[in-house]
Amino acid sequence: MFRSLVSRLLKKPAAPAASASAPSAPPAAAGSDRGGRRPPRRTPDRSRSASDNGRAAPLTHPVAPSEAQGERPRRNRGGRGRGGASEPQRGRDDSRRPSSPSSDRGRPDARQRGPSDPSRDAWSRREPSREDRSRREPSPNGRERGPNGRERVDSGRDRAPYGRERGASDRERGANGRERAPYGGERSANGGERGAAPRDGMRRAPARGPSPRDRAFGPARVSEPVALALEEMGYAAPTPIQELVIEPLLSGADIVGQAQTGTGKTAGFGIPIAEMTDARERFPQALVLTPTRELARQVAGELAALCKQTGARVANVYGGARIGPQTRSLESGAQIVVGTPGRVIDLLDRGSLRLDRARIVVLDEADQMLDIGFLPDVRRILRATPRSRQTALFTATVPTMIRRLIYSYLREPQWFRVGEESEPVEQVTQRYCEVAGRDKLAALLSLLDEEEQTLVFRRTQGDVDWLVNTLGRRKVRVAAIHGGLPQGERNAVMQQFRDGAIKLLVSTNLTSRGIDVPTVANVINYDIPESVEEYVHRIGRTARMGREGSALTFVSEWDLEFFDAIKAHVGDDLQPLELGLYQTAAKAEA
Repeated sequence: MFRSLVSRLLKKPAAPAASASAPSAPPAAAGSDRGGRRPPRRTPDRSRSASDNGRAAPLTHPVAPSEAQGERPRRNRGGRGRGGASEPQRGRDDSRRPSSPSSDRGRPDARQRGPSDPSRDAWSRREPSREDRSRREPSPNGRERGPNGRERVDSGRDRAPYGRERGASDRERGANGRERAPYGGERSANGGERGAAPRDGMRRAPARGPSPRDRAFGPARVSEPVALALEEMGYAAPTPIQELVIEPLLSGADIVGQAQTGTGKTAGFGIPIAEMTDARERFPQALVLTPTRELARQVAGELAALCKQTGARVANVYGGARIGPQTRSLESGAQIVVGTPGRVIDLLDRGSLRLDRARIVVLDEADQMLDIGFLPDVRRILRATPRSRQTALFTATVPTMIRRLIYSYLREPQWFRVGEESEPVEQVTQRYCEVAGRDKLAALLSLLDEEEQTLVFRRTQGDVDWLVNTLGRRKVRVAAIHGGLPQGERNAVMQQFRDGAIKLLVSTNLTSRGIDVPTVANVINYDIPESVEEYVHRIGRTARMGREGSALTFVSEWDLEFFDAIKAHVGDDLQPLELGLYQTAAKAEA
């Protein structure tokens, strides 16, 4: 019974009889077991109206006035759930258009809008704001308006480097329209140059040219402004090297000065530079190259003091510091440039520094400069200067490399030598003490004097940091300086040491050349120097400019080879010192 019921339900009903008025189906194609192919679908003729085809017209939405005028119909963004949505247009990907139902809330449907519907104007075109009107509407004088509505002034000038305006003649002009002279000086209407106000706040004398040299400074003659500066710096009489080199430099000769460290070589070439520099001309006239940044800062400070009364400007350029202030000092019209070779080449490549009118070039501590590897840079810098320049070279030793440089770039130089090569100054008391490597720290603590400034030399940067940290844990106020520290920290430490705020400074050979701190009373070689020249330069940090000083060298069980070379060169001036550390131990054993 159940099976009969299921069969009845699954049984298909009979097809109704075809109407006589209905068109007959086309006969099936021969060989087709499925009744042939489906007849092609007939498309209605759109040229005729729906009533002509004999069927009802399809339901369509009311045509908006904009569609009647040929405009693109506006589509409802509401989606399928909002009544009256039209079909998406063919050929457009509507899935890429984000729908925002919240933004359509309250908007009238597009089919219900009329030609005078105010909501249509409000939604189809946003009312322009005041800022938009200021951008679109021209000003009464025809000038373009900026984003804030103000008139944009077009002076027809393009911007030159560092924010200056360049005029139509491609010359640099300042804010007052006057033509700028090279490196930032303003040229007045009669062609003269007028300098800008100093940026560093220093009070400078008015710019002046070379003055008559009517004052005596030993055998040399200096001008009144330089004589006043020497008096302020405490110079009463020249040193031996200064007596020899000042007059030849003033006469324009190339010189080679070889003297012991601490004999005043900086003032030996600084006084002639101050005399020959014309502060009215705003371009670099003198260049001084130094091997280290600390020496560059020291030389620049001494030259600035010598030129205080003449009005000449000194630019100090060196690596490890921001290049922007150094570039601005050149633009302000600096006549004297003091720097390290690497930064000088950088400024030459940037076009911020030009040496085509330099009159004198000084190579200070030339032997150390070449030891560091600056020989290619020095050659390149010298090739950037005129052939007619005056060249001065100061060194403590004259190796073969220095001689080649002298013969290549100096014209018939005059040689001046004070003392023997690699000879310490006489005012230094030299001593040494034999101490085991493990006892060096205890020996140093027993020798320190909190009232005197002491400079301790170590071989590597890691050794410097270890000693400073160890002394700091023992409540000893100490500072470190080496090439691994940031330049700002190095400058701060050296300034505190010069001012006397720090009494104990631990350093590598970074400060062994040219650093002048007159108050240093003691130099301690915690690690023995590896050469005689290194030893001479280290102990030369004390007994500066005729003062007294002492130098002590620790000799451990691994330093005998270096000590024998130093002892053979110095001779009997190097005397032994007995440490109380071992004397106390001997008494305890007895």
